[in-house]
Amino acid sequence: MNLYDFIFYFFAALTIVSAFFVVTTKNIIYAAFNLLLTFFGVAGIYVLLGADFLAIVQLIIYVGGILILMLFGVMLTNKITNVQIKTEASFVIPASIGVGLFAGVLIAILLKTEWRNSPADIPISTLVPIGKLLMEEWAFVFILLGVLLLIALIGAASIARKE
Repeated sequence: MNLYDFIFYFFAALTIVSAFFVVTTKNIIYAAFNLLLTFFGVAGIYVLLGADFLAIVQLIIYVGGILILMLFGVMLTNKITNVQIKTEASFVIPASIGVGLFAGVLIAILLKTEWRNSPADIPISTLVPIGKLLMEEWAFVFILLGVLLLIALIGAASIARKE
């Protein structure tokens, strides 16, 4: 087992364990923080697969946007209404069964597979080809999307502005 395999198993374990805690924890804030770790683990796996663009998009959109917005929403709602935000559902047994089935299938696949890793098998980055496509072939569409997003931002700011 080389370093690449060790890093992959680390990110896979981080993703699976934190996803398990997302499902089983009763406190929504703790579930959101575990979801943050899950998103980081998935982004790490994307990097190892050579999909750098997907990893960056994963971090920017999910971790930087959606999850932080969700955390602020839950925390601010908790302070305004003085209500403990907790879930009463218990997903421990279904989540344990799902993780057990997944682990069984994963172990069966690992036992049947022959592993031959070489440095040529590790994928290269995808950022350069995507950047060239955006700046050469799709430059006009890229600029139009930027203008469209700017118009949407100005419209949202004018709607939210107090009279």
